This record gives sequence, C-alpha cells and structure tokens, in this order.
Amino acid sequence: MRETLFNWLGQDLTGKRCLDLFAGSGALGMEAASRGASAVVMIENNRTVYSALQENIRKLDFHNIALRSEDGLKFVLRSNEQFDVIFLDPPFQSDYLEKLLPYLASRLAPEGMLYIESGKQFESVAPWHMLKSGQAGAVYYQLWQLEQHD
Repeated sequence: MRETLFNWLGQDLTGKRCLDLFAGSGALGMEAASRGASAVVMIENNRTVYSALQENIRKLDFHNIALRSEDGLKFVLRSNEQFDVIFLDPPFQSDYLEKLLPYLASRLAPEGMLYIESGKQFESVAPWHMLKSGQAGAVYYQLWQLEQHD
C-alpha cells in the first residue's frame, strides 16, 4: 500500500509540507521526509509509541520531522497550519475519520491531497473528491482532494 501511495503522490515530495495525524509506526511520515518533504509534522498520542518514534527520528537524523505528543483531533481543531499532504490512518474502530473530515479541508493547502486508510470504504462527500482508491485485505486506502471550483 505504501508503494502505491507514493506512486500516486509522484515519488518526490520536495518542498511539500506533510501531516501524519496518527503516526503509529511513523512509516508514512518518515517516508515523506526521506522523499524530500520540507517539513513533516507527526502526531502520536500513545506515550510508548511516541517515545519509540522520538528515538527512531533521532537515530535516522531526520531534521525535517516535528513530532508532537497529542490527540490528532485536538491538533486539527487548534492548529491553523496548512499541509500539502495529510496522511490519515486513525484507529479503525474509532470515529475519528468522521469527526476529522469536516475540519481537514481548512488544513489542506490548495492542490493538496488527503490519504486515508480505514477498515471501510468511504464515499466522497462534498467538498471532497476521491482521486484513487484500492483495497488490501481488510484495509481500504484512498487519495482525496478538495473539489476545485473556477
């Protein structure tokens, strides 16, 4: 799935600002950082996972990653930062996805993209437009963008 995602994004993220909202293993955020993203903000609420991420970021010497220990929804509600790519892989049994979608439009830069991994297929809802989608086992993955109006 990760290879497909970065094929969709065009491989090179030079100069892009990325947000990894539920960082978990940190694979998506670190991959973005290694592909030239100018800044990657990784959000992780679990203290044990956060500590492991901190150590991995230090070991790999990623200077373009900012790791924050907080709830993803709270971050989106209080932040006014905009991102070119947002990675959204919340816990599958949670309702974070439904809660976050209305707020993410204002966090996405013009022409930005939202990548979603979830345990169920989501249909596009305004103002979102699904660009690509796939499925691997019980995991659905989709790339969305805001509808463009002239």
